Amino acid sequence: MGDRQVARDARRAREFEAFVAGAAGRLLHAAVLLTAEAPDASPRARRLLTLALAHTYARWDRLRGEDPYDCARQYLATRFARTTWHRYGVFGRARPDPRSPLAALTPRERLVLVLRFYEGVAEEQTAALLGLPAERVHTLCDRATADVLHPVRPAAPRAAHTGVAPS
Repeated sequence: MGDRQVARDARRAREFEAFVAGAAGRLLHAAVLLTAEAPDASPRARRLLTLALAHTYARWDRLRGEDPYDCARQYLATRFARTTWHRYGVFGRARPDPRSPLAALTPRERLVLVLRFYEGVAEEQTAALLGLPAERVHTLCDRATADVLHPVRPAAPRAAHTGVAPS
């Protein structure tokens, strides 16, 4: 291997390490929100992050002006969607942590909420990324937001009937 190749590989490694140092925390948090796992015990989210970073590293030289964070986020979202929405996907069988504020949502609703609000992706871009109509993304986002802001509470126990008619 020539000196140029060694220098190029070293530069690539330094650039990618700098990217990971700056982006891995936010990407991991997005993955934890998607999987609705507890932040201190999140093996599926960590696996998603690892796959997204590996994919980004493999494409590093071909990014040419593209934002590597967008590449990693897109892979993270599509990988989550693909594995969750298929019946036998690894992420589809796992139960979310009941303490997670997003646990009551479906995986698709979590994905739309995370992309729209946590990541700030526009509705049209989210729709294109997920292969859904923009109206469907809007509906999913509205429903998920309502479910998070106003969770269904268990009904209060009813008072025992005393047999006395009210006056």
